Amino acid sequence: MKKIFSIILLCGALHIQAQDTVKNDVNHMSTGSNLIKTDTRTRYKTILINGVHVFYREAGSTSAPVILLLHGFPSSSRMFNTLLPLLADRYHLIAPDYPGFGNSEMPPAADFKYTFDHLGEFIGDFTIALGLTKYSLYVQDYGGPIGFRLVLAHPEKITSIIIQNAVSHEQGLSPLWTTRRAFWNDSKSNESSIIKNFSSAEATRGRHVGNNPEPDLINPDYWTDELAWLNKPGVLQIQLDLFYDYKNNLPFYLKFQDWMRKFQPRLLVVWGKYDPSFTVAGAEAYKKDVPNAEIHLLNAGHFALDESAQEIAGYIRAFLK
Repeated sequence: MKKIFSIILLCGALHIQAQDTVKNDVNHMSTGSNLIKTDTRTRYKTILINGVHVFYREAGSTSAPVILLLHGFPSSSRMFNTLLPLLADRYHLIAPDYPGFGNSEMPPAADFKYTFDHLGEFIGDFTIALGLTKYSLYVQDYGGPIGFRLVLAHPEKITSIIIQNAVSHEQGLSPLWTTRRAFWNDSKSNESSIIKNFSSAEATRGRHVGNNPEPDLINPDYWTDELAWLNKPGVLQIQLDLFYDYKNNLPFYLKFQDWMRKFQPRLLVVWGKYDPSFTVAGAEAYKKDVPNAEIHLLNAGHFALDESAQEIAGYIRAFLK
């Protein structure tokens, strides 16, 4: 009888101890781990900037260090879908669609100045409206000349720069730019060629696949969706305006190079080496201006996040920590 009573007492003690252990573990989870508390979901928002409704994606804690992500052509903030959840536990991520792109409002070309100078000013106003006073800048393609204008206008706000397939040196422009240069010199005579150059099914697929030896790794939804967007009413004229204005980025490159040489920013370059538009020489050129720049060449294309989001996220985490 005593033996049975002892066993009952022992079982009761173990039960109480187990309850205390679970209780302590739960308390630890609710108060001791920031990672469990962090909401890494992406939120989809709209804000009115200078009379234009601007769509943007936002993820991460508003108290975390900010990364502003600027997309390229003919994409939108959607290109960052795979990257945002990989960084949102540590950073406050904001990725807008420019006017005329993605889910942002598309003012007609007759009513809105689609130039890189204007888009740079516009995104500057966007950052002011969101109260962004310090941030790292991630730029890709068109995000380069737009973001670099932000840097020159407000260098005090920029803590570091992450460049992904965005040139600021002419040697980074591939032979595909021969047609585009001809368009700059004589837009009317070369309009049909430039339209094919940027809006055909072949060109749209090529921007994603490039020279990648494993094209079956890339989701075709990326370029079929972009092709449908390029054929929406009003988009063609907007993109022609921006393609023509791109010629003004070439002299701007020199200004940005001067700034880099003078101020030596913290600079990370991650570059898809299968890019048909921007060559590896464009990535390596940054070392001339910023010798301490960190450069990584990836087995990826122009939209390197298509194939290498995990790898890029790892480089960003190591660079910013």
